[in-house]
Amino acid sequence: MAVGSFPGCLALGLAHKMLEMLHLLDPASWPHLQRWLAQHGQPAFRALQIRKWIFEGRAASFEAMTDLPKQLRADLAAEFALWTMQVVRHQTSRDGTEKLLLAVAGSRSEAAGEPSAMDRIECVLLRDGERRSICISSQVGCAMGCVFCASGLDGVERNLTSGEIVEQMLLLQRLLPPEERLSHIVVMGMGEPLANLDHLLPALDEASDPAGLGISHRRITISTVGLPKQIHRLCERNTRYHLAVSLHAPTDELRNRIVPVNKNIGLAEILAAADRYFDVSGRRLTFEYVLLAGINDQPLHARQLVELLRGRTALVNVIPYNAVAGLPYATPSPAAIARFREILVAGGLNVRFRQRKGDEIEAACGQLRRSASPLATIGSAPQPSHG
Repeated sequence: MAVGSFPGCLALGLAHKMLEMLHLLDPASWPHLQRWLAQHGQPAFRALQIRKWIFEGRAASFEAMTDLPKQLRADLAAEFALWTMQVVRHQTSRDGTEKLLLAVAGSRSEAAGEPSAMDRIECVLLRDGERRSICISSQVGCAMGCVFCASGLDGVERNLTSGEIVEQMLLLQRLLPPEERLSHIVVMGMGEPLANLDHLLPALDEASDPAGLGISHRRITISTVGLPKQIHRLCERNTRYHLAVSLHAPTDELRNRIVPVNKNIGLAEILAAADRYFDVSGRRLTFEYVLLAGINDQPLHARQLVELLRGRTALVNVIPYNAVAGLPYATPSPAAIARFREILVAGGLNVRFRQRKGDEIEAACGQLRRSASPLATIGSAPQPSHG
């Protein structure tokens, strides 16, 4: 698919103009839309029509909303922005995985006329049987500093807005043919989701709303390195989403090396917050563990992980590392992976070893962002991807 086939393909100058308009994909804009419609003498049901076009009709523009009066469509286009991000690159893997590299408006380097990797985010569509899952980003960059992750190599630029998070969902939805719909969302892309809860939760509310994407809370997962205060906020909100905690190590000593933010927290506090989330939500916890050759993949580490997690109603999701150019980490051997699995299973843990997808399109978070060439100016061509 050509880059220009996406509705979000905005030239940089047009993207700056969009910043001056209300982003209609931001949930906070809907009350304004309702007031604006009333002020323009439009019936209240117009807002529901527009919402249906966006979430179900996959409209590329206001002009495509054909059951709205022509003048209203023009007035809406002058007042509201649908798309604010530029699709810089679209890659497809042989296994059906698709990845978008998006340029976001309003970052410091772009405002200075010097677009760079720090202006970009990534999101992914994964196909697995009948499942159509998406992995979305919550920040531009990341401040957590996980040593093996390409996302955080340049630090964090800013939080994404609720509208930008929703926009990722809709751009990925447009990769599907009309008869298919998104089934699962994981917030496991660029950034630390719990560091941007104020913008993330309204976006996920749109995803789970029957009048939005209609995806069940049970099919939405928030992934975090473990920020206890924010996990307690999720408990107080009773968000009911699945929580995945990225451990990557079974001891504080090792985790301090792999996930530097752990030095200020510690595994005991993280696990206590996660246990509370399970008690409040009733959702089974997931603990993510990226296997790094020679670092956290030894039999000792597996036995320590069993002792750490034994007795919890949890899934341990083990992920063989996706190598990142320029970083000194490697994927463990098949024998090391098999031995690690044997020890976890023998220890009574509920274990899943994730199948690696999209290797040839740099599907690991942050890889495409760092490898892409400088941004080119791409003209707007708001045509549907399918149908």
